[in-house]
Amino acid sequence: MANTSPDNSTLNHTEQELRARYLEIAKLAGGLAHEIRNPLSTISLNLGVLREELDGANDPRDQRMVKRLAAIQTECDRLEGFLNDFLQFARVMELNFQAVDVSEFVSELIDFIKPELSRQSIEISPHLGTNLPAVQIDEALFRRGLLNLTRNAQHAMPDGGVLEFQTYLADDQVVLEIIDTGKGIPENVREKIFDPFFSTKTGGSGLGLPTVCKIIEAHQGEIQCASEIDKGTRFRITLPVHS
Repeated sequence: MANTSPDNSTLNHTEQELRARYLEIAKLAGGLAHEIRNPLSTISLNLGVLREELDGANDPRDQRMVKRLAAIQTECDRLEGFLNDFLQFARVMELNFQAVDVSEFVSELIDFIKPELSRQSIEISPHLGTNLPAVQIDEALFRRGLLNLTRNAQHAMPDGGVLEFQTYLADDQVVLEIIDTGKGIPENVREKIFDPFFSTKTGGSGLGLPTVCKIIEAHQGEIQCASEIDKGTRFRITLPVHS
């Protein structure tokens, strides 16, 4: 019987076609976001001018107008934030890989976030493996993904807690775990957290964790989430070893 499995050249060609198509869509999405952002900036600017003109107004009608302008400004700011999240989501494939020691990378990240987390009474507990094989990552993009996960952990621990980072080697892959002692994620929510535009936060874009997932997948890795209510959440990231 003939072997009908696709060979490597076919897979590589298909991957290149998909990548080219994705980059084209990302470019179109970026152009669309730009076209929305320009008039949005104009609206925000004029709202600011109107609010300045009404500043200190005592007339009840003018005061009602000030409140309405403030509400419109809030929605403009929310849309601006959504556009930023959307552009990050759309541009994940624009990568610049470098061979990196994940433990060293995470250690630098901890130094950066530690002051802010300390103010929130969150203790950082690092357990970072030594002499791990290098992995190929885009440092700026990967850092953005990890910061997103740490922000989620902060929100889950408003009264303080422990944020643990672990790195180790397992099954010829480098593993990074980020574990918090927060309020946990209900199962029905956990099943959808990586779905684009799904959010339980009022005004949230629903693109934070989906962007993290895309970043990890763009690095040929995987991300998994385990959580228990009132005990905490664990995100496990696996990355292939750089050969």
